[in-house]
Amino acid sequence: MSTSEARFDAAGPLAFLTFSRPQARNALTWSMYDALVDACDRVDADDTVRVFVVRADGDAFAAGTDIRQFTGFATGEDGIAYERRLDAVIDRLERVSVPTIAQVHGVAAGGGCAIALTCDLRVCTPAATFGVPIARTLGNCLSAANLARLVDLIGPARTKDLLFTGRLIDVAEAASLGLVTRIAEPDAIDAAVRDLAGTIASNAPLTIHATKEVVRRIARRRRLDPPDADDIIAACYASQDFREGVAAFLEKRRPRFTGR
Repeated sequence: MSTSEARFDAAGPLAFLTFSRPQARNALTWSMYDALVDACDRVDADDTVRVFVVRADGDAFAAGTDIRQFTGFATGEDGIAYERRLDAVIDRLERVSVPTIAQVHGVAAGGGCAIALTCDLRVCTPAATFGVPIARTLGNCLSAANLARLVDLIGPARTKDLLFTGRLIDVAEAASLGLVTRIAEPDAIDAAVRDLAGTIASNAPLTIHATKEVVRRIARRRRLDPPDADDIIAACYASQDFREGVAAFLEKRRPRFTGR
């Protein structure tokens, strides 16, 4: 499914999904999330595709979920439904049978960070940044599955650091944490991604699939069942702080959190 906000292309053993909402720093709408799921389905249905690349137009990879999609939330159940839906998208990306590469230029925040970190590998420009700044913006929380992915990648202490402070990390720090596969200048990143993807595509598909799938199954054994965190998610999304965070974001001001 290609739309005005995301387009799918395949060329030989490589497939690409490109987010294309540069005027909004590729803030993710549900049509963009749906396009990602559709792209995953198309990749798995085509046995000629060996590598799947997720990238974006403009100067950002994806600046998180479009906040306007939260304005109708009224209860904790709305938050649980949102996190369930987002979990389904990220889980589908995680389950793609071929290696996935995030081509990251600029910010990958919130849902964009989740997509980039769920991909198997990340090729970044020096301007790439990563983070989930919800503690200083919306006052909501991550799902248990997405929190587990962060812990798997960078450990519990660094996960707490990122989420407690709400800061973004630059490409140098991300590389020190093992999140970055390669760094390339903006005018060379397309070639760097294609070079890496081409190397992978030329190797034994069954070996690659076995490695990816066993690692995924190991990670899955360490995750909570979704209902085990519903009370936490509902409390955040039903809070006055969450409503204040959404309003402040849309009004372009700093939120005034009270812990209620």
